[in-house]
Order: sequence, then structure tokens, then C-alpha cells
Amino acid sequence: MTALQSYPAYKDSGVEWLGDVPEHWEVRRLKHWLEINRQVLPEDTDPAYEFDYLDIGSVATGRLTEPPKRLRFGGAPSRARRIVAHGDTIVSTVRTYLKAVWYAKNPEERLIASTGFAVLTPDRDAAPGFVGYACQSDPFVDRVTAESVGIAYPAISETRFATFSVCVPPLPEQTAIARFLDDADRRIRRYIRAKERLIELLEEERRATIHEAVTGRIDVRTGQPYPAYKDSGVEWLGRVPEHWEVIRARYVFREIDRRSRYGLEQHLSMSQELGLVPSHLVKNRTLVSESYAGGKLCDIDDLVLNRLKAHLGVFALARNQGIVSPDYTVLRLKKAGAMEFFERVLRSSGCRRELRIRAKGIVEGFWRLYTDDFNEIKIPVPPVEEQIAIADFLAAAGRHLSARRATVARQIDLLREYRTRLIADVVTGKLDVREAATSLPEIGPDRHRPRPARHDPHRVQPTFDRTRHDEGGHDMTDWNECPAVERTPGKVSGAWVFSGTRIPLFALYENLASGATVEEFVEWFPGVEERQVRAVLEHEANTLRTALAR
Repeated sequence: MTALQSYPAYKDSGVEWLGDVPEHWEVRRLKHWLEINRQVLPEDTDPAYEFDYLDIGSVATGRLTEPPKRLRFGGAPSRARRIVAHGDTIVSTVRTYLKAVWYAKNPEERLIASTGFAVLTPDRDAAPGFVGYACQSDPFVDRVTAESVGIAYPAISETRFATFSVCVPPLPEQTAIARFLDDADRRIRRYIRAKERLIELLEEERRATIHEAVTGRIDVRTGQPYPAYKDSGVEWLGRVPEHWEVIRARYVFREIDRRSRYGLEQHLSMSQELGLVPSHLVKNRTLVSESYAGGKLCDIDDLVLNRLKAHLGVFALARNQGIVSPDYTVLRLKKAGAMEFFERVLRSSGCRRELRIRAKGIVEGFWRLYTDDFNEIKIPVPPVEEQIAIADFLAAAGRHLSARRATVARQIDLLREYRTRLIADVVTGKLDVREAATSLPEIGPDRHRPRPARHDPHRVQPTFDRTRHDEGGHDMTDWNECPAVERTPGKVSGAWVFSGTRIPLFALYENLASGATVEEFVEWFPGVEERQVRAVLEHEANTLRTALAR
């Protein structure tokens, strides 16, 4: 994106929160620039009239958090009255701390918003897109929040809201600003989607690494397969190393049923995210007992399973002594071994299918895995030294993948922060985008949506727009040090491409953002090797990690 500069001359706006604005911009009252709440549904509307309804909770800043609800007028709440048309912007005037602002671009024909919104309709000298960005900018929404009255249910009156001062550029400049921000927003959102897909790929890699290690597909000590294998007799395990045992859980674990007399020990709760931790660390616990007397006691390194959720892989190693629910099962090894290894086995995706089969109950949320059924499950048992090696390897791999995931998640946060800051700086005149807007390509609203499948409606189709030669929003990464890609003047208009091919780098990110896997991308684009794709993703992850460490 071209470096942006300030305007050549500024003036004092006379409004404290606006500060200085470009010299040729006007400062106007909102009510003198836009129409507010122009159309409402009359009270004599046919009760059978159907419409799509937006309430405050359905809107965040710049986006919908859930689709509108289809209602009939006769059964709709009395606040369902504001008519929203194409080009309108809605701003919450109640519960203003939610900062619910949304620009209605091509909405459903019959869209109605709650009276908790102010509906802003552009007049002849207002560009709808600019209005949308101006109203979702931080300075504007923060002002709405600051001017609200009330503690539990803060609100701002329509009269007060209408007197807000806003800085208004000439109409052609409003249009240029909206065009620039549309392009920037499209690039940032596409980049974020690609990053979110990268996080999914990291999670897939984590699951695959665990499965390969605990089933013996790879000897973690050498990184190579074992020299000889045998049939395990268990479908989800398949073939296992020849020297491994495959035995029933009853011969590996013994159940511990020690009870607390007074319930005074440290209470531990199970969390899929955190594992078995002191209860005060688990947020939003739904059930809190008045007394833990009679609860089960566990020691460090005991394996604890939640009978109701064991089929979902909710097992955890106890890192603290304490008391757990009587409905949990506490397990201890019968002989020397690495409990961390067996925890990994039982939480693996393959074993989880076996646990699901053996869980009993009519309704899924109340399935239970009883000890007798758990004891019949067959699990792999390598020699103790290999159990320890596998557990250590997976712990290290988990830390590495978690660090990569955290880096990508932080990058997404930074991109969102950048988008927010960019909108605020542009709509308040801190940055001049007029020249940048004139050089933008004409791109239709559906240009980058995933192409629909012809045969299977659920299968993602390859996306490759040959008219585009920009870097797809990935100019944050220096690709000169990545051997998997190359750039040659005159070849694909000088875009970065996979080495030895004419496939541009942005094609990978467009397809990942559309939901494709690495394997599908390699299949769709002959000449690109999977090792090249993995090298690109690893290079970008390293770049992000380095940048964030500065």
C-alpha cells in the first residue's frame, strides 16, 4: 500500500474531539448533513407482513454478528420499527458501550432495525460509503459512548445525537475515501482469512503429529518409521511397531476411589482448554457445589476423566493434589510408565472415536463412559523409555505449535488494530488518500468470493484471478529470503511466484482464505510442490515471530 501523507494545510475545527481538520473540509452538525430515522413501519402495518429484523445484539462495529431474524409484524417486538435501506448506516443509541454500527450495503429488501438504532440516510452531498466508515471510526463511536447517560443501560437521545459535529469533505473526496477504505478493508479481511486458515492448518498439524507419534507411524527418536510393524487388531490403530504391546485398558490402569471426608481439599475443575486446574481458574462454571464432602481425591500425575465428556477427549493429567467431582474417574498406572503418553493416546482423534462408540446414553449431552466399558478399550503400550520419549517429543512440538499459533493470532489482532486506526485517520483527515484512490483497480464486490462448485456444493473450488498481480495484501513479508518463491520482471507482471512455475503467491492465500487445504492447492495447481507451500507458510510464520519479538 502506498505511503500516505497528511494534507498540505489544516484549520482548527472548533470541536475539541475533532481537533484540526483539512482546510477545505466543512464542520457540520450531523442533522444538517444526513437524514435521521426517516422511515418507520406504521402501527397499522398488516400483522402478516414479514421482514428481517436486526436487534442491538446482532450488530458489532462494522459487521453483523448474526443474521437478521425473519419475523411477522403481528408477533414482532414493539421496538421493531426502523426501516433500513441500501446505503443507510445504523448506529446504536442504547447500550452504546456495544458500539454497534453497521453500513447497510445491499441489505435484504425488507430490513427493519430496532428503535435502539438511529438510521442515518445520506443526502445528496453525502457518499453512503464514507458515512458508514465515518460512523464506525473510533473517534465517532467513542463520542457516542461518552455522551450517553445511564449506568446499566446507557443511551443517548436522538436530539443530542443529531447535534454531533462531524468533518465533511467535498462529495468527490468522500467517494475517493470510501473507495480507498473499501480496497484496504478487502485486502485486510482477505489477509485475516488467510491467517485464520493458517491457524486451522496448525491445529491439523498438531493433531496429525500426535496421531503419528502415539500410533508408532514415526519413531520420534529418529524421525523415521520403525523397522518392522504388525497388525494391532484395532481399527483406529492399524499397524503398530512390532515390539509394542496392544492391551486392554484394564491391564494398564487401576481406578482410584478415595473420598474426601469434609471436602476441604483444593477443588479442581476440568476444562477442555486448561485441563484439570484449580476451580477459580475456570470461568463460567455452570455448576458450583455447596459442599465437596464425598468428592474424589486425586494425586499429582493421576489421570482424570469426565465421564460425561470422555468421548470428546476430556481427559487431563492432575498437576495438583485435590478433590474432583464424584462423577469423574481417577486412574493410576498399574506399573511404571509415562502417564503423559497415555493421556495423549486417549485424547487422540483416533481413540476418541473408540470412546464415543463405548459411551452410553440416549441424548448425546448425557452420554457416560463407565469404567467397565473404558476398561475394554485396547491401547498401544510401547516400552517405558519410548513412552517417555514420545511424551517429551509431543510436549516440545506442542510448545512450538502453540508459539506459532500465538504469533499468527497476534498478527490478526495487529491487522484489526491497523484497520481501525486507518479508518479513523482517513475519515478525520489525518491522512490524504486522494491520489492513492485514483490508482486503485475497479474491483466488483464479488470478485474474491469462493467460486461455487459445479458438482459437489460442499467442495471448495480453486480460485485464481489471472487479472490480479498484486501481492494479495502480503506486502508485510519479505520474500527475498524464501527459496520456495521467486520474482522476475516480465514474468506474471513481476509478481512473486512459486519457484519454477507461473503460479503467483497470492493464489495460495486466496485459496486458503476460501477454505482450501494445502493438499487441495497442490492438486489444483500442478507444478507447485507441497514442500514449497509448507516453506512459504513457515517463512511467513518466522517473519511474524521476528517482527513481534522486536
